Amino acid sequence: MGILSMVEDRPTPKEVYNWRIYLLAAVASFTSCMIGYDSAFIGTTLSLQSFKDEFDWASMSTATQNLVSANIVSCYQAGAFFGAFFAYPIGHFWGRKWGLLASALVFILGAGLMLGVNGDRGLGLLYAGRVLAGIGVGAGSNITPIYISELAPPAIRGRLVGVYELGWQIGGLVGFWINYGVSETLAPSHKQWIIPFAVQLIPAGLLLIGIVFVRESPRWLFLRGRREEAIKNLCWIRQIPEDHIYMMEEIGAIDQSIEAQRNTIGLGFWKPFKAVWTNKKILYRLFLGSMLFFWQNGSGINAINYYSPTVFKSIGLKGTNSSLLTTGIFGVVKTVVTFVWLLWLIDRVGRRNLLLIGAIGGSVCMWIIGAYIKIADPVNNNTQSLNGGGIAAIFFFYLWTAFYTPTWNGTPWVINSVSSPCCSTAD
Repeated sequence: MGILSMVEDRPTPKEVYNWRIYLLAAVASFTSCMIGYDSAFIGTTLSLQSFKDEFDWASMSTATQNLVSANIVSCYQAGAFFGAFFAYPIGHFWGRKWGLLASALVFILGAGLMLGVNGDRGLGLLYAGRVLAGIGVGAGSNITPIYISELAPPAIRGRLVGVYELGWQIGGLVGFWINYGVSETLAPSHKQWIIPFAVQLIPAGLLLIGIVFVRESPRWLFLRGRREEAIKNLCWIRQIPEDHIYMMEEIGAIDQSIEAQRNTIGLGFWKPFKAVWTNKKILYRLFLGSMLFFWQNGSGINAINYYSPTVFKSIGLKGTNSSLLTTGIFGVVKTVVTFVWLLWLIDRVGRRNLLLIGAIGGSVCMWIIGAYIKIADPVNNNTQSLNGGGIAAIFFFYLWTAFYTPTWNGTPWVINSVSSPCCSTAD
């Protein structure tokens, strides 16, 4: 198989693989840019001296500083948790397009509140804004992979869902480098640390603009009984007429899939929840999907994203700018290997093999890093520069990134999206 080769379930006209399908996936994936940026920029922003000075960080004890940092991060995580739940009724009753629009609007409201934060007002607006931003990205992370998988042709479904992960890494890359840029070009001030907060509005604004071009998921329209609109949207996305044999087959496959779902799970709002407890196959499927994300997050990636400057300092790196630079390189490594994963690995190596390789390679790297920190104790054994062990630890940190990113970072999204009931046939 070549880099862009495809395995088709049936002969497919070349018109099906058109710019519209990629445009829809790219626009929807601005939600992942929002997530990636927010996950990356906050840790490095909190490490800026200008931020610390404005909120009188020096007057706080170390425990209080850690608590405030944890609260700023956890507010976002709590919002994302509830946002993912809120997205289900929105997506079910009002559609995927309205779900994407709602996530963008809530995120923009949260980002706007954060821009009102200053030393006089305190951190209240920051906490509130982080919660709302989390709700927005939680909803987006729920709806986007579903939307992309429902409109993607089977041969490129994995690749298009991978665009979602690519958007995440591009947003993260900007988030990791933004604070290094402002620290190098701007004097310490309110403006220096507020700019990274303002940049949040860019991917959300692009999503808001892009919604104009987004068509509602044909499958969702079929589910709601809006058949004519569904066929019209499907023809627009595929760029072939309704009477084409490929379209007739696809419409028939969707009808068959929906009928199968009606007879097994049911089509109502509560039916999937009921099916989980009455159908062992559905319960097992949910268990596997949930465990993939459990172990994805159990790898510690979120802690590394949020506290990457602190992680590098624990290895022995000195200086704020040095930790920001190494954090930026971490973002570059993640983005580069994501391209490799998207264009080559995901459809060539296989999903299961990727997870096995990533788990084994990443585990070895983390054991080596942990052993170095335990033995060398670089935080308490202050040195002016990194020794050989410290350099090796940073190397293995980047090697862990190269193992984790093209395996556990994106592959669970693809597995869950393309193996869901809505995508288990050729619809």
